Parts: sequence; structure tokens; C-alpha cells
Amino acid sequence: MSHADAERTVTTAAPTDAPTAVTPEQEVVRICAELIRIDSSNYGDGSGPGERQAAEYVMEQLDEVGLEGTLLESEPGRATVVVRLEGEDSSRPGLAVHGHLDVVPADAADWQVDPFAAEERDGCIWGRGAVDMKDMDAMILANIRHFARTGTRPARDTTFVFFADEEAGGTYGSHWLVDHHPQWFEGVTEAISEVGGYSVTVPTPEGQRRAYLLQTAEKGIAWLRLRAHGRAGHGSVPNDENAIVRLAAAIGRIAAHEWPREYIASVRELLDTLGTLTGLSSTDSDLEPLLATLGGAQGFVRGTLRDTANVTMLESGYKHNVIPQTATAAVDCRFLPGHEDALMATIRELAGEHLEVEVVHRDVAIESPFSGDLVESMKQALLREDPEAVVLPYCLSGGTDNKALSRLGISGYGFAPLRLPADLDFAPMFHGIDERVPTSSLRFGARVLGDFLRSC
Repeated sequence: MSHADAERTVTTAAPTDAPTAVTPEQEVVRICAELIRIDSSNYGDGSGPGERQAAEYVMEQLDEVGLEGTLLESEPGRATVVVRLEGEDSSRPGLAVHGHLDVVPADAADWQVDPFAAEERDGCIWGRGAVDMKDMDAMILANIRHFARTGTRPARDTTFVFFADEEAGGTYGSHWLVDHHPQWFEGVTEAISEVGGYSVTVPTPEGQRRAYLLQTAEKGIAWLRLRAHGRAGHGSVPNDENAIVRLAAAIGRIAAHEWPREYIASVRELLDTLGTLTGLSSTDSDLEPLLATLGGAQGFVRGTLRDTANVTMLESGYKHNVIPQTATAAVDCRFLPGHEDALMATIRELAGEHLEVEVVHRDVAIESPFSGDLVESMKQALLREDPEAVVLPYCLSGGTDNKALSRLGISGYGFAPLRLPADLDFAPMFHGIDERVPTSSLRFGARVLGDFLRSC
């Protein structure tokens, strides 16, 4: 194992006895559970355990099958692992396949199970990261190990990355690697990662049908801090320059603002195709019945019909009888491709003259076509396992590490393939309570991902 930075290397492993080699679907559940048991919570303020232990686990799994990964730290404990495998045709543009090792925090008191025990119950692995995204990490790692054991090569040179810090914007993970070690992505033109390729079951005139949502776009991120200024004073004295009141008024205006709808290409195609499948209208005036067919996934889709701005934190004051001089609020804004400038102008106007608008973190909106050889390879890998299904594009209301890779001209897609039970409310588990993934879905995903990697 290499724990130091190195120039980009291409790794080829010697084959072992192929007929007895462990398949990805035979070990993906184990790997997922072992990753979940490693607490890699990311609190966003540097106070968490970091990703080092999870990264060392990945390195051990690579080393066990004769692969030399590279572990890189942007800060102590903030660890990313990279390994690059030679493809069958190295003359073709390269591919990046990436996951992230960090997870959002979990309060055990809210859960039915210990969120870091990876308990298997009701045919599912439960725990923080089961959905976001140690399930996909396990699929990736299981397939890398199978390639090494059997001497199999992916279709083209492939860079596999297990990033740090995705849940806090990638400052210590994907963006850091792009800034400081872009050589790992030399020759790479396309990438796949999380929050796409999972199934929803929709009603059609002929009965229920599975539709896989392939993520082709992501909204941009603007995390803002509103800071209201006023006149400090005694709580018993009237004050018409109260910073809290000014902040509250601004929050009220932002919350009441009706952001206009606009359908980008992936959203329009999703709604139109879904309307054809279900026989329901996809017009603005009658969209609710159509969205309802998506079950829990409708939240992601609703978030892509317009720009959004949600107040998430408030801070002000230090004593009951003291009017503070300042008050602040955090606002999570997400904008469609091409909308950043208009969104920022609108927020500043709504905030008003007594408030400052500070950008705490921003990242780009991205959009890739629902066409071409890579998309066709993803679709066919899914349909070979589930021939009666349909594959649809969609835009993610959140964000992934594909944003960082887009700075290198890499087109990114969400493709973590999972065939899910119709009654599993899957999408709300992202950052939710009682996060879990069916073991059968993990095995399905491991097969589909391996098929894709060999054929793309």
C-alpha cells in the first residue's frame, strides 16, 4: 500500500484462479456493513472523526487482492483513496468512478437501531451511510476486487476514487484533489457517482412498472449567511432598529417568495416520459398527480422545478433583556443551471437594505446529455438485469462530487444502480432516520455496475 502521494500510476493485477474467485455480489453486503460500522460522520466544522479509518479500510481491501491504492490527506484525518485500473482499450477516453467515505451525523436516540452497527433486519442493512453512500462504495470496491482476482479489465482506463468531505461541499476532498492532484484525472472525460440509477415503481394502464432514474444534472449550491445590523439596547426600551426584527422580516420575505418554474431538459424529458407511461398529464396546471407516482423520489424532483431558498439556522442575542446589535441566519439556496446570478440578485433584493448577504459556500450547477455511448451503456446494463423496466433522466436537487470534476471538463452522471421494492420509501432516507438498503438491491447493483464497467 502507498500512503504517500505519487505520480498517477495505472495498476494491473495478476489473475488468480478465476473459477473460484469471489464474485462482487457475494461480498458486497459484507463490505457495505463493514464500512457502515466505521463512524465517518462529517459535522462540517472539522470536529468529526474524519475519513482516515474508512480510507485505511479501503486500502486494506485493495491490498488484499494485490492492488496498490494511494491514500491522500488534505488535512490530518481527511483522507481520500485513489486507484487506477488499466482498461481493455487505453486509447479511449478515461472514466472516473467515485464515491465518498463521509456520512452526515446520526443521533442514535432517533433511530430504531444503532446507526453504526450495520444491523441486518427485514432483508436490509440498516445504518448511516447505507444509502448515502457506503452502498455504492461497497459496489465499487467489490468490483475492483473482482477485477484484480480474475485479471479482468474495465472497458477503458478507469480512475476509482473514494473521496473525503462530500457532505460538507468537498473542500477537503474532491475540490482539494482537483486543485492539488489533477493528474489522477488525466485523460478522463466522464464520471459516474451517486444518487442515480435507483428504481421507483410507477402505475401504468397495464400495471406497475419499474423506472430507473438516471441522474444527468444537478442544481448549484449557494450557502448564504444573512447578517442583520441594528442598534443594541435595553430590552425594556422601544427600539425601531432591532436587528432580530429586521432579520425576521427578511426571512419572511424570502420564505414567501414564489420562485418561477422552469423546466431544464432532463426535467422536461422525465415529466413527459412519465406522463406517457402513466397516462397522466405533465402540464403545469395538473402536475401533482404525476409527481405523486414517484413516491418518495418526488421530493428530489419537486426541488428541480424551480430555484429554492430555505432558512436552516438562526443565531442572535446573549441575554433576555438585551437587544443585540446583530442577528444572522443561514440560507441554503439551490439554483438551476444558468440561474446563479438571478438567484443572488433576488436574495439580495429580498434581504433589504439593513442586511448583508455573505456567500459561505458555492458550487456550480451541472448538466450532461441523456444520450451518447456512456448513457447507453448505463441503460443497457440496467435493462439486461431488468428487461421490462424503463430508464429516465432526472436532475438532482442536491449535489455530488461531480461538481468538482466538472472543473476539469468531466461530464458527470449519477449511477448507483439499485432495484428497490415498490413499498420502500427510499429517497427520503438520504440524510434521514433509519437509513437502510435491501441486501438484494446491493447484489443487484454489484452485478449491474460490473456489467457496466466491462461494457462501457
